[in-house]
Order: sequence, then C-alpha cells, then structure tokens
Amino acid sequence: MLDALVKNLVDVKQSFAKNYSGNAHIQEVIPSYVSEKFQLPSQIFQHLHDFALKNPIYFNHYEEDIEGILCTVYEGDINQYWLNSIKHGSSCQPFYPTWIMSAYVMTSIVKELGYLELIDIGSGDGRIAFCGSAMGMNSYSIEIDDVLVELQKTISTSTNQNFNPVCHDALEFDYSALNLKKPIFFIGGLAQMGGDVLATSIIDRITSIENLKKYSGIVFAGTDTKRQLSGNLENGGWSTLIEKSDLKVINTVSLPTIWTFDQDVETPYIFTKFK
Repeated sequence: MLDALVKNLVDVKQSFAKNYSGNAHIQEVIPSYVSEKFQLPSQIFQHLHDFALKNPIYFNHYEEDIEGILCTVYEGDINQYWLNSIKHGSSCQPFYPTWIMSAYVMTSIVKELGYLELIDIGSGDGRIAFCGSAMGMNSYSIEIDDVLVELQKTISTSTNQNFNPVCHDALEFDYSALNLKKPIFFIGGLAQMGGDVLATSIIDRITSIENLKKYSGIVFAGTDTKRQLSGNLENGGWSTLIEKSDLKVINTVSLPTIWTFDQDVETPYIFTKFK
C-alpha cells in the first residue's frame, strides 16, 4: 500500500511541477480528500491540512485538479527562516523542508517498522515530528535555531499536537534524558553539507547509552543529484558512514521535497538500523 502511495504522490508532484504557473518561493500539494489513489484515514488528511493552514510560512492556498485528483496547493515563503537558519555554526543545512505528505509517508514507514519514538534532528518547522505525534508516536523535535523552534511551538499549540519542540544543539543534547525504548532518529542534513558530522555525533551518543543501540534506527536524507565535489552518491551519499557505523539499509524511498521541486528526481530517504 505504501509503495502505491509513494508512486501516486511522486506522479502528482511531477505533474504539478511541470504545470505550476505561480511565483511563490515554495509550493507543495496535499490531496484534499480520500480517494482511490490516496486512501489515508480522513483524520490524517485533517491533521496534514491543519499543519499547513496553521503554519505561518504558507500565505496562500487553493484547490486544483492534478492527475484527476482534487488537491490543495499551499504557497509560502521561507526566506526569513532560511536566512536565520544559516547563522548557526553547527547547522548542517539551511531550512528547506520536505513536503508534508512526504513527512507522513516516512512516519508511516517507521510506524510499520515498529519504532515507538521519533526524534527529528535539525527539524526545521517540525513537520516530521508533527506527523509522528499525529500518528500516536512519542515525538521529539530537536532544532538549534530559536526562531524555528518558536515557529514549531506556535504550530504545536494551534494544532494541539505536542511534538516536544526543543531548542538545542543536537551535538550536545542529552538523549538519555528522554528514556527511549525503541527510537528512530531522522538526520536533517545532507552528508555532503556536514550532515555526516552531525550523524556521527548522534551515532556516538546512541552507542553510549546502554542497550539503546540494538533497538535504534536512523533515517538519512540523501541526494541523487550529481554536483561538483559531491563524491559517492551511493545510498544518497551516505554509504561510507553507513558502512563505517555498522548500519544496515532496511528501506529507501524517494519523496518530494521543496529543494527538489524543480527537478525530475526526488529526495531519497535511507532507513537504517544497527546490524
């Protein structure tokens, strides 16, 4: 079911991107209703639209038929948050979020894999952690930028979804304080942009907590776009760290993100666990 959902979402994104005539800084779509191609619980659709409607980065929305599916298009501007997010020395990537629908798909995958807690590192506006909370997981959103954390708190309050926004440097955060049982960590940053340093630190902290390593998973955001000095793009650029850290790839899914909107490829997310 999830494979079909991913294919249908990518098809909608590709069609929308080719025909989009607006000039908003960012844009994404969420199907408006349950349909044959998007058989999500109606309550989930309500949560996803609620997140977009109550998120200040979006300033406009309208409905459009895309590939025979009635969708809501959300237009926004993240310039203010992007500029603020690059001022931190240990930040691995400026604020460029995945699509809300993509966040839901990834959360569905980790739920099927049996993880109990979701920890989003470098969480931006908290959409992945939000989806985890909406699906009944214990979510924690770790973000170094105070402005983005205040944005998360606004969304958390207005949507009545507590995904525990925390303003902290993920390299120094005490994860043992969360009393984790079976967590999965999302790493917000490409390996080529310093995400490997962040991920290495998180892995070191996981392995330092007794009995946590064998129950933990890690999700990496990768890239399939070959650029100068990008190096090895196997496993989205994470193959070296995956091998070095004794991790096993258990799933890879390519999903729409704001930073690949104008490309004919999506963003690969690599799901791993310790061997």
